[in-house]
Amino acid sequence: MAKRSLTHRAIRPRLGNRSTNRRIALVAGILALLTAIAGTTAYLTGRTDSPPNTTAPSPSRSAASPAPPGKSSVPTPPSTHDPVIFAKAAAVALWSYDTRTTSHQAELDGLKRWMTTERKYADWDTVNAQMPEAKLWSRMRANAQHATAKVAEGHMPQAFKSAMAEDPGAITEAYVYAVTVTGKQTIAWHGGGAGAEPRSITLGVQCRPETFCTLTGIAPQVAP
Repeated sequence: MAKRSLTHRAIRPRLGNRSTNRRIALVAGILALLTAIAGTTAYLTGRTDSPPNTTAPSPSRSAASPAPPGKSSVPTPPSTHDPVIFAKAAAVALWSYDTRTTSHQAELDGLKRWMTTERKYADWDTVNAQMPEAKLWSRMRANAQHATAKVAEGHMPQAFKSAMAEDPGAITEAYVYAVTVTGKQTIAWHGGGAGAEPRSITLGVQCRPETFCTLTGIAPQVAP
């Protein structure tokens, strides 16, 4: 089969296991409340079923354009105590980007604003793993690649709700909720683009009564 031209061939970043220990920490953080419930950890082990949130056509020119200013295109986290509302907004932030106006570092800095400040529950590595590395970001910028996202729905997985029903008081230690969000991402680049593609993700969201919700991390597998 003949190869497509480089201009139209999409490249997906490979998301390796950045930190097994940090992944285990995320599992423990989200499901510390659920340890007495058999089977609830299954959906937070292994790799994500969602496709990576970026695709990058190979640049049509060898040199990338100059790095854009340090302004981040990542929106500000919503001020809410509702984990589902927060998770839906976080999914849009993760699936949307604009390499034309945002540097790789500025994008990372913008996403860090969504994270919990409680180190015991924060797993930045799982969020960082959703981002292309700096070299790939540069190639995406050379093609003026950008993406928008729309959320269809968000819900707490059934296993999480069942565990909560069996032990309602367990949540009061960490106040970390598992929330699954589904939606679509549309990617465009100079001279082309891709149609809306389905996306799904399970997030750990911390919502203590006295503070607004924050992101703890991303589960490596989508929970139904």
